[in-house]
Amino acid sequence: MSTKVEKEKQTSEECKEQNDEETVASEKEETTADETEKLKEELKAKNDAYLRLFAEYDNYRKRSTADKTNIYSDATARAIREILPIGDSLDMAFNSLENAPEEYKKGIELIGNQFHKSLEKLNVETFGAQGEPFDPNLHNAVMKVEDETMEKNVIAQVFQKGYKIGDKIIRHAMVQVANCD
Repeated sequence: MSTKVEKEKQTSEECKEQNDEETVASEKEETTADETEKLKEELKAKNDAYLRLFAEYDNYRKRSTADKTNIYSDATARAIREILPIGDSLDMAFNSLENAPEEYKKGIELIGNQFHKSLEKLNVETFGAQGEPFDPNLHNAVMKVEDETMEKNVIAQVFQKGYKIGDKIIRHAMVQVANCD
């Protein structure tokens, strides 16, 4: 009888061990599934952070490149703005030499041409010639005149030429506008 009890006891213990093993296996599966979900969420968060960092770096690189390009044109514009009065003086000197000897006229003209060629090398363009349509973004209207021989909103007279580099205005043209409202 003792062997029968021992066998039942042994069988009972084996069943308990088997149940315990199944429970442990089931808990391991749940734990593994939870850990897998956590790892997937972590991976997703890290991937999102990486993409944001990459986008920030790309934007920084583009801004830096644009800033470098703008620095050159800004520095050139500042330098040109400082020497434009010299060009204006040369133009006024040339226009006032009606009775001067031909050598003086030629000398002033050569200096003026040299000045304008230097501006061309720096990609500086002039604008604001007589007869052009008036554009308030480019021209500074200081006077207006009614003139039947001219069209509406055109430049009648230029007091100071305008200068620009590409789309960047260095100095607006100072003009008189004909037939404006």
